[in-house]
Amino acid sequence: MRDIGLTRGGVGLISGLTCDVGAGDCLFLRGRNGAGKTTLLRAMAGLTPVGSGTLTVDAPPAFSGHADGLKASLTVAENLEVWASLYGTVSIDAAVSAWALTPLLDRPAAVLSAGQKRRVGLARLLVTGCKLWLMDEPTTALDAGFVKDFEQVVRAHLAKGGAAVISTHLDLGVQGQTINLDEYRPDDAAVTLEDDWAGVM
Repeated sequence: MRDIGLTRGGVGLISGLTCDVGAGDCLFLRGRNGAGKTTLLRAMAGLTPVGSGTLTVDAPPAFSGHADGLKASLTVAENLEVWASLYGTVSIDAAVSAWALTPLLDRPAAVLSAGQKRRVGLARLLVTGCKLWLMDEPTTALDAGFVKDFEQVVRAHLAKGGAAVISTHLDLGVQGQTINLDEYRPDDAAVTLEDDWAGVM
């Protein structure tokens, strides 16, 4: 990313942001509500246009937004298998094991708790096989034990040459660079809550 500028609804959110994320790197995005965290992640995912600067993503990313991207009428296994078929993944077993989903495989997504849905949503990242993970508040609804599991999953992904960009207000047990987007607000930008809710998928 070079000299990135982003707007949302005509409001400037980010100006002059430059950083690099390579193999094995983890980048944490912080900032107040409306600082542009969601918008930046969506821009990296190709879902939101960049206002100015240069944003290059060398490989297709996997994006985990505020919602978990599950089809309510399908079982957990069926949801993961759909994603596996889309990305040409041979097996969902690694994702199921990483997130302790075996007891949930035959349950429709509609009956899962918020934390269970989040685990299935995060399991999709493993199923895609993508090297770059983009995650917006990924530990929301996870209990403390599964937050630790999340840290382990991310560390394993990085160790295999993957990369991650994570929007979070928590201090997770993963080494990485931190950028506070409050420091990149245009001088005339007003703080708004719009950005944090605009990226719900």
